Amino acid sequence: MEAATLQEEMLFDAARQLASPAACKEFLDRACAGDAALHARIMALLASQADADRFFTQSASAMRPFLDAATLAANQDPASGSRFNLNAEERPGTRIGRYKLLEKIGEGGCGVVYMAEQEVPVRRRVALKVIKLGMDTKSVIARFEAERQALAMMDHPNIARVLDAGATDAGRPYFVMELVRGFKITEYCDQNKLGTPQRLGLFIQVCHAIQHAHQKGVIHRDIKPSNILVTLHDGQPVPKVIDFGIAKATEARLTDKTLFTAYAQIIGTPAYMSPEQAEMSGLDVDTRCDIYSLGVLLYELLTGKTPFDSKELLQLGVDEMRRTLRETEPHRPSKKLNTLALDELTVTAKHRHAEPPKLLSQLQGDLDWIVMKALEKDRTHRYETANGLAMDIQRHLNNEPVVARPPSRRYRFQKLVRRNKGVFAGVGAVGAVLIIGLSTSTWLFFRERDARQRAVAAEQKEARLRQDTETRLKITQTVIDVNREQFKEADSLAANIHPTEATVEGAAAFRSLGEYHALENFRPPDGQHGLQNQWQLATERFNTLLQINQYDPLDLQTLDYLEQGCALVEHGDASGYEQFCQAAVAAFVNNTNPVVAERILKICLLRPAGRRDIASLVPLAEVAANTFSATDNPGMELFQFHAAWACVSLALMEYRQGNYAHSVEWSKRCLATRDSNQARTATARVLLAMAYRQLHQTDQAQSELAQGRADIETTFNRGLDRGSRENGFWFDWVFARILLREATAAVEEKSHATSLN
Repeated sequence: MEAATLQEEMLFDAARQLASPAACKEFLDRACAGDAALHARIMALLASQADADRFFTQSASAMRPFLDAATLAANQDPASGSRFNLNAEERPGTRIGRYKLLEKIGEGGCGVVYMAEQEVPVRRRVALKVIKLGMDTKSVIARFEAERQALAMMDHPNIARVLDAGATDAGRPYFVMELVRGFKITEYCDQNKLGTPQRLGLFIQVCHAIQHAHQKGVIHRDIKPSNILVTLHDGQPVPKVIDFGIAKATEARLTDKTLFTAYAQIIGTPAYMSPEQAEMSGLDVDTRCDIYSLGVLLYELLTGKTPFDSKELLQLGVDEMRRTLRETEPHRPSKKLNTLALDELTVTAKHRHAEPPKLLSQLQGDLDWIVMKALEKDRTHRYETANGLAMDIQRHLNNEPVVARPPSRRYRFQKLVRRNKGVFAGVGAVGAVLIIGLSTSTWLFFRERDARQRAVAAEQKEARLRQDTETRLKITQTVIDVNREQFKEADSLAANIHPTEATVEGAAAFRSLGEYHALENFRPPDGQHGLQNQWQLATERFNTLLQINQYDPLDLQTLDYLEQGCALVEHGDASGYEQFCQAAVAAFVNNTNPVVAERILKICLLRPAGRRDIASLVPLAEVAANTFSATDNPGMELFQFHAAWACVSLALMEYRQGNYAHSVEWSKRCLATRDSNQARTATARVLLAMAYRQLHQTDQAQSELAQGRADIETTFNRGLDRGSRENGFWFDWVFARILLREATAAVEEKSHATSLN
């Protein structure tokens, strides 16, 4: 069918479903976009519809002999008793296959949902969704059957299973799903006034459900609040994702026809549509379209609004709506709240059990960046997996650094070019003319050489792209294995990965593998674990991590340096540790962040250093000392935590320089802080023992060493795990144990010499 004819049919079908002539006229004025001829043809079709209705009404008696009694009963118009109505809606009591309809429980743009009772082979209540007429029933059922195998494999507590499919006697496709008694996730959160952390907890469960489906090869394609219902299990809210497989089977959101025929109901779904779906190309939709829709859902859970206002989208028309979804950048969630009227903002905050200022502060920062990363127009910049999105939210809830980050200057410039294509195209054209005019005289001479160079460059680029693609696929599989805690499989794959570019998800995977190998050195040999002496593998994974971790904030990057430094010393790689320290100083010597300075200072002094190496660390020591002169402290508790660690670093610096009295002062200052951290306290006592030994205060040295040794040995005897901020991470305890070995040798040697005298 020609495109013009198809467009007329779709516009006519959409217009005749509108409730009033005024709404119909308003719709056609927008949809026809100034095409008077098209507008006139549609109006003529609408005018002739009344005559057609009268014809079919009068002909109903003539058609009756050719129809059986059941069909007549199902399609008789109760109002007139004569009109043949193929669009009659099923009513409670109607039987569809082996299901008896009990009551209507919902209706949307795609169809009507009933509570039904299945009688064979088991008796149970189910949800039965009848799809609206207008789709090819055989194709719908065939597509659904193609999905059945993948859908049958899904078994997740947060996914409502799709049980059956078929067609009614009138030819309307239907789907049978697990009956979920609950509310839309947004309604449940608002009615129960859930705070932001509770909303994020429910959203993480939804992400896990979507991840499970993606791992089974199923893309939802229609994630929105009405497809995520919250029910109660033992008093606990449990979100359930529904309508898996139906979006693909019906292709309900992938064609122009749907956008036109459902124009009056377009408010809900397009607001959750990813930019690639707005391009109307079903061939190019993958799991990342679900990531975008999850981002929209998270946006609405946090702000009560979708990124693009539904009413405004409705007023734009189809083409302008597509352009908006593809090109217009939405406000950050916190900025969206700032645009609300005071009374609306107050109501929104009340639904989230918070005051407006507190709600704004909760969204600014991490949550802003997490949401905007999920809503990236370029899907390659979104989270690679739903679990990646869930992990970042969990990091935020755990007060850990998140992988979402502000876009780089280069990325901002690319966005600027895309927004101003005409201007840059004009400037480029003028520049091209000038270049052509200036280079015409030499172009023929260099043409052959340039052609050869281009051929070689193209070949190299192709090889590089092929290698980058293979590497990305391997990293993605590694991330999936790590998320499943299949560390051996993930590590086997990671051993053959040689990344050439930075990647956020890859950095997280290599960090987990490095920690896995490091902690294996401390597990008991029970047959399952106990793979001792894995420090070499740990250093290799951490080394790759330091190479590709360019997007994480410095706070997270410097923790990676603490892990690698401890692993190198435990592995006994003196040369590797020396090169590592030189690279760390070169990378951070000009950094003015006190936290960064104290960490690099500390890890580079873990082993005794020469005068030149110590001199290179003086600028970092000065920055670390500035911690105590800072006047703008964002939080006293956080300030005390970092200040106490700075005392440890400065005590170690003074000790390596031979200033033992100053080392004692810094160590005591650390022990006097109110912020408690067991690993830091043990380290300070070991440093104090080393300094006392050099000052010939043997009794004090032995006392502090005994206390430090007791804490360290107790921790390692109990079994080392990843640790925590309060008690110390695993690398903090390894750092303390390395210094304990040095202190033990020094103090015991001094004690032996004293006893001989």
